[in-house]
Amino acid sequence: MKILLLGSTGSIGASACACIRRHPGRFSLAGLAANRNADTLIRQIEAFSPRWVYVASPDAADKVRPALPSSTTLFEGPAGLTGIVEEADYDVLLNALVGAVGFAPTVTALKRNKRVALANKESLVIGGDVITRLLDQGHGELIPVDSEHSAILQCITGETRESVERIVLTASGGPFRELPSDQFAAITPAQALDHPTWSMGNKITIDAGTLMNKGFEVIEAHHLFRLPYDRLRVVVHPQSIVHSMVVFRDGAVMAQCGVPDMELPIQYALSYPERLPLDSRRLDLAAVGALTFFEPDVEKFRCLKLCIEAGRAGGTHPAVLNAANEIAVASFLEGSVRFDQIPAIVERALESHEAGRADSVEAVLEADRRTRADVLATLQEKQRA
Repeated sequence: MKILLLGSTGSIGASACACIRRHPGRFSLAGLAANRNADTLIRQIEAFSPRWVYVASPDAADKVRPALPSSTTLFEGPAGLTGIVEEADYDVLLNALVGAVGFAPTVTALKRNKRVALANKESLVIGGDVITRLLDQGHGELIPVDSEHSAILQCITGETRESVERIVLTASGGPFRELPSDQFAAITPAQALDHPTWSMGNKITIDAGTLMNKGFEVIEAHHLFRLPYDRLRVVVHPQSIVHSMVVFRDGAVMAQCGVPDMELPIQYALSYPERLPLDSRRLDLAAVGALTFFEPDVEKFRCLKLCIEAGRAGGTHPAVLNAANEIAVASFLEGSVRFDQIPAIVERALESHEAGRADSVEAVLEADRRTRADVLATLQEKQRA
């Protein structure tokens, strides 16, 4: 099975490469795509000799070019990302890109009737209507990589959709679950990037701290498993052992458990429905001791509430939500906005948005573009004032 790996130099990409190395008879790496981390990408090229490579940054592309095998085709620039997804020969697209940039590649691969192993949650957040329509028309296959949605898939495989009463998504609660909200204004980027249980990229880690990431996962679950929002629930589970649960109509509750490690859901998405051996740390419940669960505070963590409201509103609201959040998070990491201002920036963008239909790639990307421009202009005007 040939894999095209987008976002190869990030944490998901590194774990995916480990899965591919573990089963060389089953998987091969057909192509790699990265943004600007040339050094890591060069090491991956040397290890896997991919036939296709994409690099977003011109400077990184210049550094990578001499390391390419003569048979490798290099794609560059904004159009190159679509180009590699359209032209490369692969069986599975593993989309580990971060942000709205991952939406178009997901659509392109599905139109080519490929399996998409999806770690790019923004694809479904901003374009769930487009993607579900493609799937309903028989285009491709979508397998989730997020640990929560992988857990749900593992619980419902072999069950009928009608037997599912409710889905329960678990959240670690992030590093600030016990911090009073009146102290959020003083949170630094370094503090926000120190996640208690998961090792992730900067953007996703900040989203985990605001619970925006969990809200995104609610929207994802709505599209993946075709359940209304009133049958989707979030509970905080600090130990990150139970990755999610499914409640069935007879009252049975199935949960998928394991130590916090992304290699299992990545490998499961690549091999689904088969389970392949994975030599990893095993869960020892006696050593863990207690597992605790409690309701999230949606007033303290307003991003979770905003996500569910935007998901219920539908149309282009989730695209606006995501675009405003991407700008707000980037501004926080740069030090130009406070942590507690992130939900306010997102809420302002949603309130000023004129709803539209999200029935095409163009409509989704236009809502994304317009929101980014508006939010940036507002932030810049406030900085000048």
